[in-house]
Amino acid sequence: MTELAPGPPAPVVDGETSRRRGWGWLLLVPGMLWLAVFFLLPTVQLFFTSLYDPSGSYVQGYAMTWHFANYLDAVGDTWNLFVRSFLYAGIATLVCLLLGYPLAYAIAFKAGRWKNVMLVLVIAPFFTSFLLRTLSWRAILADQGPVTSFLQTIAILPEDGRLLATAVAVIAGLIYNFLPFMTLPLYASLDKVDPRLIEAAGDLYSSPLIGFRKVTFPLSLPGVVGGTLLTFIPACGDYINAELLGTPKQYMIGNRIQAAFLTEHNYPLAASLSIILMAIVVVMVVVYVRKAGTEELV
Repeated sequence: MTELAPGPPAPVVDGETSRRRGWGWLLLVPGMLWLAVFFLLPTVQLFFTSLYDPSGSYVQGYAMTWHFANYLDAVGDTWNLFVRSFLYAGIATLVCLLLGYPLAYAIAFKAGRWKNVMLVLVIAPFFTSFLLRTLSWRAILADQGPVTSFLQTIAILPEDGRLLATAVAVIAGLIYNFLPFMTLPLYASLDKVDPRLIEAAGDLYSSPLIGFRKVTFPLSLPGVVGGTLLTFIPACGDYINAELLGTPKQYMIGNRIQAAFLTEHNYPLAASLSIILMAIVVVMVVVYVRKAGTEELV
């Protein structure tokens, strides 16, 4: 009976190496402190605020009464805003994916020496204020603006039709403002794809479409998941686009939270809506990531 050859000896970790690894964990301390002070503590405070007595006031103050009914009242009054927010964010995310994937693919595989220039053009909108970019869309989509006039000329819009102050304008603003958040993760994922794998698919008599479906797209799935999350999550809570490009008929849940916090000073309602929105988004993200098969992103 032959004996198996002994494997390589296990690495010896001396005390000095162990201490160095322990010191490495200290690098996490600044980031963890930042998250604890500016995310964890405000979230806990927000939760407690959501349980204040709703009969209080901004002037007299609110009392802690552990009023969990605030959540039921919040959902009962604003469920349609939640539905509209998720609908607008879902449409914007889908359109951003359809626009961003070809763009990221072109930058990763076809741009050549122009790759850096195209990446700069993708992130160029970030050089301008979010508010200013949204205000510019008001001029673009205005009733006498170039887009509306052109669509009326080719009879897509009636003579008295409009784009501004409609759901189309709000979704268009979301798409424009969050498109870079979709494109950059897609590019980062596609740029890691080994071109030899795509060439191998062609050598095995795969058509370009099948090669894309079997090789390129599965390898870029982490970028798809990351891009959709980076687009959908902030779009759900956005209120600037609905405020500037829509009317109260197009308001999203972010508009209601903003009004409750800053205009009505109804802190229990605003906090309840915020906690509900965060909880729904977290559940949706976990389910989506697991269904997509990329649990390592969670």
